[in-house]
Amino acid sequence: MNVNEVIANRAGVALGGVKGSGRVHPNDHVNKGQSSNDVFPSAVQVALALGTVRELLPEMRALAEALFALAEQAFDAVKTGRTHLMDAMPVTLGQEMGGWATQVRLGIERLQSSLPRIQALTLGGTAVGTGINAHPEFGSRVATVLAQTTGVPFTTKADYFEGLSSLDATVEISGQLKVIAVSLMKIANDLRWMNSGPLTGLAEIALPSLQPGSSIMPGKVNPVIPEAVAMVAAQVIGNDATITIAGQSGNFQLNVMLPVAAYNLLQSIALLSNAAVVLADKAIAGFSVNVERMEAQLGRNPILVTALNPVIGYEKGAATAKKAYAEGRLIKEVAREMTGLPDEELDRLLDPVQLTRGGIHK
Repeated sequence: MNVNEVIANRAGVALGGVKGSGRVHPNDHVNKGQSSNDVFPSAVQVALALGTVRELLPEMRALAEALFALAEQAFDAVKTGRTHLMDAMPVTLGQEMGGWATQVRLGIERLQSSLPRIQALTLGGTAVGTGINAHPEFGSRVATVLAQTTGVPFTTKADYFEGLSSLDATVEISGQLKVIAVSLMKIANDLRWMNSGPLTGLAEIALPSLQPGSSIMPGKVNPVIPEAVAMVAAQVIGNDATITIAGQSGNFQLNVMLPVAAYNLLQSIALLSNAAVVLADKAIAGFSVNVERMEAQLGRNPILVTALNPVIGYEKGAATAKKAYAEGRLIKEVAREMTGLPDEELDRLLDPVQLTRGGIHK
């Protein structure tokens, strides 16, 4: 109503009147064919769609491209795979980062698949969804103008009663943002683990040094970008919980909790947009790979014996791995003693690069 009054006053002055003259009426003229029950949700939908299309999606695409490029660059760098945070069979750094890139790409696809529902505006449903006091083409004409102005394909709701009484499209797109947040949390945690050290951690990579990490421990540098991204992810996941509660709180022809859903969803879009930028530019683009460290860790990994299973069987393989671990020796040395296989055959069966390509090695 306040916006209508401001517009009415400005229009009245423009027509030669004075403020408060009532020459242009806020209800009879400005508000004609509209209700706050359809205008406000439509304004929120426009803001959400524009924020997603113009801010979040471009930054997510840039992050995916950075990850795919790095995965290709590091394709042949072999490292120890880990499950349950324990040593497992080898993978390449490229395979690992390619997995991250695919997570981001699928997040983009999921988000795009939800956009048509958020771009279908409730405008024209007026007070309760019947369209009372509005021209039958009001909503569709406005949607057409918005689409032409913004380049975003806005439409109108097929069912105004659903559009006014529920926040299902809002809850849906929030859920897609939560999936993206979960993916970014996983990537951030992997980066933190891989960067851990520099002496007593994994130290597979070195993230860019952006700032001093401790006011008391000289020389300490912390992985601040992955940590910031993890906090963004936590906030977005929390926002989704709020939006879910708001979405389930509608009664009959209106959901009065749209403001809190809109606030949290717009914040999530802004946070994820910024997180994608800094992750791509300040972490992914600048870290270095410690190939020697990865090779040394891989050479001591007793789980490589898994590749010998088709030749020596599981039981002897387990005994070989335990002995290598207990004595701190290379798996190849212990396997030579316990299996009698020649070095040439062991080199072939335990070739880390070949082990990253799957299949049965005999």
